[in-house]
Amino acid sequence: MLSGEGLVLGYGNDAVAGGVDFSLSAGEILAVIGYNGSGKSTLVKSILGVTPLLGGRLHWSAGAPPAPIGYLGQLSEFDRRFPMRVIDLAATGGWAGLGFFQGAGRTTRQAAEAALEQVGLSDAATLPLHKLSAGQLQRALFARTIVQDARLIILDEPFAAVDQSTEADLMALILDWSRQGRALMVVLHNLSAVLEHCSAALLMGRGRSVYGPTREVLTPERLVDRGYMAADQAALIAAASSAGSGKGDGRA
Repeated sequence: MLSGEGLVLGYGNDAVAGGVDFSLSAGEILAVIGYNGSGKSTLVKSILGVTPLLGGRLHWSAGAPPAPIGYLGQLSEFDRRFPMRVIDLAATGGWAGLGFFQGAGRTTRQAAEAALEQVGLSDAATLPLHKLSAGQLQRALFARTIVQDARLIILDEPFAAVDQSTEADLMALILDWSRQGRALMVVLHNLSAVLEHCSAALLMGRGRSVYGPTREVLTPERLVDRGYMAADQAALIAAASSAGSGKGDGRA
């Protein structure tokens, strides 16, 4: 569906990462890993067309980006003081199919209600956003993404500030999207989740990147080389892995 070739990411004349290559196919979950400032969110914004590429090319299999592209940004980018109810937020996922002066019709409203039920927020549908916890707000944003019904979905740190139960529920939704044949790019920090659920990974850091099958990319040596973790942390992971701990290599 989408591939990047020799991408140079940054702002103005300042590059934060170069030589970024990746590909993303229908039904695949691509994890993007890296420390804060390594270029992960810049990559997302470049794919969305918000931030121009400084170099390289994006290739779309259809010749152009699909419409819409599902996008869920970081919670820190969202102002929950905006005067809107939960059901209204979910319904904004259908705006791409509406005219400029149209409001959400019955079909969009029904889709929003179904999406809220799917994420476990039916009882909170009429609450204002400022009444929600961080986990509830993230569920509401996932509901909006469901309503978008996009073939390509980009999630930027979707599990930040949520508890383990909420993370498990939302990961189940991501896996369901993958089974439906949607392509997903997910910026994550939970290496256990990446190793268990993502078929490919793009590891960014120190102005460089490496892409490939998840377990080939996220080795202790590469995680240290790209500045994602310290050498002593990598040594602990390697020791746990060699001891046959199963998921021990996924805990940073």
